[in-house]
Amino acid sequence: MPSLKDLKNRIASVKSTRKITSAMKMVAGSKLRRAQDAAIAARPYAERMDRMLRSLAKNLIIGEGTPRLLAGTGEDKTVLLLVITSDRGLCGAFNVSIVRETRKLIRLHESEGRAVKLFCVGRKGRDLLRREHADKIIHAVEDVGRKRLSFADADQITATLTGLFDSGAFDTCYLVSNRFKSALAQIATVKQLVPWPIEKDEEAAAIPAAQAVYEFEPEEEAILQSLLPRALAVALYDALLDSAAGEQGARMTAMDNATRNAGDMINRLTLNYNRSRQAYITKELIEIISGAEAI
Repeated sequence: MPSLKDLKNRIASVKSTRKITSAMKMVAGSKLRRAQDAAIAARPYAERMDRMLRSLAKNLIIGEGTPRLLAGTGEDKTVLLLVITSDRGLCGAFNVSIVRETRKLIRLHESEGRAVKLFCVGRKGRDLLRREHADKIIHAVEDVGRKRLSFADADQITATLTGLFDSGAFDTCYLVSNRFKSALAQIATVKQLVPWPIEKDEEAAAIPAAQAVYEFEPEEEAILQSLLPRALAVALYDALLDSAAGEQGARMTAMDNATRNAGDMINRLTLNYNRSRQAYITKELIEIISGAEAI
């Protein structure tokens, strides 16, 4: 049974930990508000960019002049997974869910005979994936938006990604990241980036061709050649903002739970301390009374 001094030291230690987790919760809450506003503000732009590209590409005939970011390499042998996680921990299952989804995708593509490569954005994802798939990591980026996340960060990652694609490092690229839903929920999502996915718009296809005739200046291929790299950067920026907001939400929730658990532990330790102290006092009284009666 621990002594009174041990229990007292343990209570003091847990109280100190509770102060730290409470402070981290407040800091994460203040950062969450700004990150959430930025993520929500960027979504309409990313959605409109995606819609515009789909509108341009839906009637385009894939040929020699089609941008490679849209047409692809013509093969599907090598897959690149662009994994976005955080640089810091203490945020619950935020990073673990992304790593779990990434491992699932690795098994899926390898079972279909494809080679898998990893592009890690964030220290935690890189460290977790390096334990089993160190040979697959071809590039890693840390401290993205450490001071303040900007579009330049996404643009730099896009430049590296397109450089790898132009060099023939991969045929298809998928983005694996957390989609911010609320402070309590972040959804692990997978999105194809390269080649840019083209889905036929059934509603637009139902409209007679005479009612949907457009002329482009310059040609559609030239417009897409200019817009596709920017669309990749916008999609990455949107994912980075969502990841940043989700990280702060997950950290705030995790620190709130840790603060509550610390309070419960303090109550239990205090109860044990009082019981031990009472038993110690009772024991001393019994010894004194027994000694007095013996005399």
